[in-house]
Amino acid sequence: MKCPNCRKEMVILELDKVEIDHCLLCGGIWLDEGELELLLEGTLERDKLLASFKINKKADEKKRKCPVCGKKMYKVLCGMEKKVLIDSCPKNHGLWFDRGELDQLLEMGGIENKSKIYSFLKDLFGKKVLK
Repeated sequence: MKCPNCRKEMVILELDKVEIDHCLLCGGIWLDEGELELLLEGTLERDKLLASFKINKKADEKKRKCPVCGKKMYKVLCGMEKKVLIDSCPKNHGLWFDRGELDQLLEMGGIENKSKIYSFLKDLFGKKVLK
């Protein structure tokens, strides 16, 4: 799969039913539909965080194309107090996170340092990608 940001081929990492497509060049991460929910599984803030997703039609960021269907993705504002702007496929193929955005979202969901997947991502990517 090609990165929706820089168009380079992404590497695929898999752990506990979650497949992460990662761009080594720009540090972005693609999660297929339902994988964010799997990452947030068992956290107290999961439902509130997922309910906070709202399409932002006034976002200044350039629209990217979904790496699965090629449609222009929505800019989605996520979070209750803090906000993160991510990209979402209009056909629900998945979510795109620029460098650091997934980490911010996982922290909002209360997952930091509590999940084997989060620990794996930190060990693998370190602060370069997640922060």
